Amino acid sequence: MDTSAILQALFLGLLEGLTEFLPVSSTGHLILASELIGFTGEGSVAFKIAIQFGAILAVLVAYRQRFTAVAFGALRREPAATAFIRNILLGFLPAMLVGLVAYSAIRALLESPITVAVALIVGGIAILVIERSVAPRVPGTVEDMPWKTALGVGAVQCIAMIPGVSRSGATIMGGLLMGLDRKTAAEFSFFLAVPTMAAATVYALYKERDLLHADDLGLIAIGFLAAFLSALLVVRWLVGFVGRHGFAPFAWYRILLGTCALAWLMIR
Repeated sequence: MDTSAILQALFLGLLEGLTEFLPVSSTGHLILASELIGFTGEGSVAFKIAIQFGAILAVLVAYRQRFTAVAFGALRREPAATAFIRNILLGFLPAMLVGLVAYSAIRALLESPITVAVALIVGGIAILVIERSVAPRVPGTVEDMPWKTALGVGAVQCIAMIPGVSRSGATIMGGLLMGLDRKTAAEFSFFLAVPTMAAATVYALYKERDLLHADDLGLIAIGFLAAFLSALLVVRWLVGFVGRHGFAPFAWYRILLGTCALAWLMIR
């Protein structure tokens, strides 16, 4: 591994972790950043897929007590634990079905920086509109969510298969529209990421297995670790931040980034 490749892997890993759980689209950031730094070879596809496991692990570590309590509660058939698992599975179901059917089309979109730039701008505007139109809610929990709400958020999550939309942005905004408070919407987005991202990553790596080579494992390990550490910081920080400031700062960031990216792509 040369120094430039190590720095690229470290940079992209940090970027993945920092953006995965923010409503700004980690996939969009990775696509644009890869174009910018020239990390666009065949091995880059498998790399960008594999390092998502670092972000998944961050959620499991940050909420390890919650997941442990749910696991033991499920063994004892506690209603709250059963409701938690039901809601996560219902939220995961639509994305699983759409992903299996439309993988090829989604894969093609992953190669389009223009799509990312436009989606960032449109998504930012949508966040601003939703933030201003949704009234404050009484705090709740994922366990309290009606099953129809969990399934509805899961259906909205499918929109995030368009690069630049943001999985966390779609699920959080969808949750707000369906009556969740900010904290519950954000936490449900975190928890829903575990089965959704794990399944998508495993399936994508299987489909792209011919692009995964032993020489890439070192770079993947660096990106994985960087993604894990940066995502761990974001997961612990985000809920408190949105409770104080809402999601508008991320919306304006999306609009600015998308506009700059679109201008750059047009003139390069």
